[in-house]
Amino acid sequence: MAISANRLELLQIADAVAREKSIDRMIVIGAMEDAIQKAARSRYGQETEIRATINPRTGDTRLERLLEVVEVVEDFSTQIALVDAQIKHPEAKVGDTIADLLPPLEFGRISAQSAKQVIVQKVREAERDHQYEEFKDRQFEIVNGQVKRVEYGNVTVDLAGSEAIVRRDELIAREAFRPGDRIRAIIYDVRREQRGPQVFLSRTHPQFMAKLFAQEVPEIYDGIITLKSVARDPGSRAKIAVLSSDSSIDPVGACVGMRGSRVQAVVNELQGEKIDIIPWSEDPATFIVNALQPAEVAKVVLDEDSERIEVVVPNDQLSLAIGRRGQNVRLASQLTGWDIDIMTEEDESERRQKEFNERAELFMNALDVDDIVAQLLASEGFTSIEEVAYVEVNEVADIEGFDEETAQELQARANEYLEAEAAKLNEERIALGVSDDLLEISGLTLGMLVALGKDDIKSIEDLAGCATDDLVGWTERQNGEVKRFNGSLSDFDISRQEAEDVIMLTRVAAGWIEPSELLSEEEAAEYEQLEAGEEDEEFVAEDAETVDEKA
Repeated sequence: MAISANRLELLQIADAVAREKSIDRMIVIGAMEDAIQKAARSRYGQETEIRATINPRTGDTRLERLLEVVEVVEDFSTQIALVDAQIKHPEAKVGDTIADLLPPLEFGRISAQSAKQVIVQKVREAERDHQYEEFKDRQFEIVNGQVKRVEYGNVTVDLAGSEAIVRRDELIAREAFRPGDRIRAIIYDVRREQRGPQVFLSRTHPQFMAKLFAQEVPEIYDGIITLKSVARDPGSRAKIAVLSSDSSIDPVGACVGMRGSRVQAVVNELQGEKIDIIPWSEDPATFIVNALQPAEVAKVVLDEDSERIEVVVPNDQLSLAIGRRGQNVRLASQLTGWDIDIMTEEDESERRQKEFNERAELFMNALDVDDIVAQLLASEGFTSIEEVAYVEVNEVADIEGFDEETAQELQARANEYLEAEAAKLNEERIALGVSDDLLEISGLTLGMLVALGKDDIKSIEDLAGCATDDLVGWTERQNGEVKRFNGSLSDFDISRQEAEDVIMLTRVAAGWIEPSELLSEEEAAEYEQLEAGEEDEEFVAEDAETVDEKA
């Protein structure tokens, strides 16, 4: 069958548009069919159901009106009577849809314009879908493009026919681009929006540096060296932590390269950003000491519950450890995930002396002793009256200058002080309205009950409804800094696990859960056997008390 010039031209247009927009040829043909259908409705009525099909091989256009077969016609534009339908289609029955062939459509000026708008819209939608599908799985991939335009500091980039944008805050400070410049950046976000998919690029994202190193260092690309974490102050300074899975390869040396060639290539791309390459360690203290380089660290003290660490440095290293405007310690904190407090050896000595004096004063007032005895107790490591009261007598008697009689007297005074304090706390608890039932919960002291009462936690049900964070507090990382929020029992030496155990015991007391739910599977099975009396008397006598204590 010969193809007319018009038909051939139709297919050629579809092929050309498909190639130019990098979309499927059938999508373009489908857009043309929609355009013809819209033009046909303008001629035959908008309520008419019309179907247009274009043969993708020959270009033949077929225009049909779809009619529903019914017993009684109510709408002649969309329905046909069964009797009339069976004249053309003897097998037609009610509910069928038949196609009534329409004559070829001659496009007028308005119809042609309308058809063009439909085709353009469909092709644009297909182009957007293609662009979104192309980039949605390429997050954190480095791309190279050409600057198309710069508007209000935002850079629009041409990526081989697709557009992406680098917002002003994703550009390195003092970095300027002009139309036609080449630019390299990382894809950090792809979104489908009303006006089409938006591809967002960044040159300040930490992963941009990580990917640059992967391009420059073959060991990273091969997976021998791993970049564990990256912290950046874009355009100024950065720290990266590296780990090698091969003991024969130095991860820091591999990233630096011969005469610094590898790291220098990354520095040049990042406009001279200084990069500290740090060996990663599983030990948090070691890792943090490494992260604070080039400063020297004398001592570290970890607080794992609050993810805080105190770092003691020599007096002459303080400014180096903190860095200009706090840059070094801030980057180290971001790199390690710990909140870092830095102090000099002199500051630490003053703090320790202050703590020593506070403990000595506590012993003087509580035990009614002179300053020499109080200082001896403090210097031997005693930190509280409870420790003096409850340790073995010989531990106090062994202190130089003490004897057993002195130790017994000190313990007696300590117990008297604790009893008096307990009586005061119990009066305060009662005044606050804290339930006596909470006295039965293991792990809670009178001081804790008073603190709970001040936070309006006064009954078994109140405490059972609490979360662990409500008792011990929690931390949140905001803008790279850890912020601490206190709980009701933050002033007491209670761990998260101990707080969780207290809450679970309270829920058992409140009847919210069964005691067996606190046990492991093996312990629960053993407990059920005890409850059912399936074990012999000897087993019950020996083990029942132990299981009930756990429950």
